[in-house]
Order: sequence, then structure tokens, then C-alpha cells
Amino acid sequence: MTEFLKGLGEFFDAVASPTTALVRYALIAGLIASVTFGIVGGFVVTRRISYIAAAISHSILGGIGASIFLSRSFQWEWCTPLLGSIVAAVASALVIGAVSLQAKEREDTIIGAIWATGMAAGVLFIYFAPGPAVNPESFIFGNILLTSKLDLTITAVLGAIVVVVTALNYHKLVAVCFDEEFVHLRGVAASFYYLLLLCLIGLSVVLLVRLTGIILAIALIVLPAATAARFSRRLWMIMAIAAVLCMIFTTGGLAFSYPTQTPTGPVVVIFAAIVYGLALLVKIGRRRGAKA
Repeated sequence: MTEFLKGLGEFFDAVASPTTALVRYALIAGLIASVTFGIVGGFVVTRRISYIAAAISHSILGGIGASIFLSRSFQWEWCTPLLGSIVAAVASALVIGAVSLQAKEREDTIIGAIWATGMAAGVLFIYFAPGPAVNPESFIFGNILLTSKLDLTITAVLGAIVVVVTALNYHKLVAVCFDEEFVHLRGVAASFYYLLLLCLIGLSVVLLVRLTGIILAIALIVLPAATAARFSRRLWMIMAIAAVLCMIFTTGGLAFSYPTQTPTGPVVVIFAAIVYGLALLVKIGRRRGAKA
């Protein structure tokens, strides 16, 4: 315990020190992205489309692999893994939404196809990419401590886009989440706002790849919002509580993983899962108490 507390002090010293900018960048990026996760997580939990977010996150590996393959094969320096992630996330969101809306296919079928195809394509692109071998572990499991100043800027820009778009279309997005038929009857293009919602989820997942990686991305979108939903039924309150919880989980995960030299992403997710489990137990206890 003494060693851990000493390491915790070293973490906060590192955040304040100008010589350890990466730790500070990681913390700031996590706090900024938490606002996005809280907002989008509220929509995901309300609409019950967590598996769509999971499919989008896994399809990102296809975009990352394609960007690595193209940049090495044709010397396209502008074709970065981040760009590939954004393209793959938005494309997957649009394909899932468009096919489920136009072709009337079951969403679970489309989700499974996007999920498997994205992962398979990513593995093949990385395998056949010329040059030195690429270790996809950092993409699959994430490492927020590798956040650079450029990553921080991109995180802020993508987060701002999600916040502004949500603010401008909040009521329509809420209506699509709760009663899509009513939106149609009011003459609002429900399909457009559903696709917009999926694109917002895609951008949020891109932000998560650095923090928790592809495998654990869905957890930080769903768990804080699901926890917040145990204590409030108003969507804006769920979003606000989820954002604060994300900030706490991210900061706590960094503070714990730094002195213990453990992977940050899994620690953050474990913290979120524990709090969700406790919130679930509290709600179950209240129901039993009310019945008694």
C-alpha cells in the first residue's frame, strides 16, 4: 500500500511536470473524450444499440489495416491509421443504417457481417503490408499513454464536432431514440437522423481506440451511461452523469495503472464495470425493499 501511494504521488507529479508531457496529454485527452462518451453513450443505451457500437469498433481494424497497407505500398504519408479509423467507422455506420433501413434486413445480421468483415480485412491488410511487421496490439488493446500533442488536438476537434452536432439536433435525435414512428408522422426525416446518430457513434469509437483499444471500446460507451440510467430517466441527466463517471474512471485508471505498470484501458473498463455492478445491486435492493 505504501508503494502504491508513493506511485500515486509520482503520477500527479508527472501530470504537473513539464518534462512528462505524455502523461498530461493522456489525462487531458481522456477528460475531453469523456464528454463525448457520456453524450453518445446516453443515446446508445436509450436506443439499445450497443452491439452496433461494438460492430463499428471492430470494423475500425479494417480501416487501420487498409491505411497502413496503402501508405506503405504507394508512399501516401497522409494515409494515417487515424484517417483509416474515421473512414471505416463512418462507412460502417452508414452501411449498417442504410441496409437496415432500405433493405429491411435484421440489424443483428448486418452487425455480424460488419463485425467479422472489418476484423478479417484488417488482419489481411496488416499481414500483406510491405515493410517491417506491424504489431496490431496497440490498436486492439489501446495505450492512452502514447497520446501525442497532435492526438490531443484531434481528440478535441472530433469531440467538439460530436458535441456541436448533438446540440444542434438534440430534440430530433432524442425523438428518434424514443419514438421513430412519431418522428415520421411529424414529417421529420427520421432515417437521416438515425444515420446521423450512427455516425456520431462512429466518431466516438475512433476516440476510444487510443484509450481502450478496439476490443474494449464498447465498454466505456455503454457502462457509464448504463450506470447513470440507474439513477435518472432524463436523457440529458444520463449524459451528464455518464460524462462525469467517464472522467472519474479515466483519471482513476491512469492513476492506478501508472504506479502499478498495468495496461490503462483494461483498468479503466474494470473500474467502470465494478461501479455498474454496484449500481445494479443498489437498484435491485431498492426494488426488493419496495416490495417488502
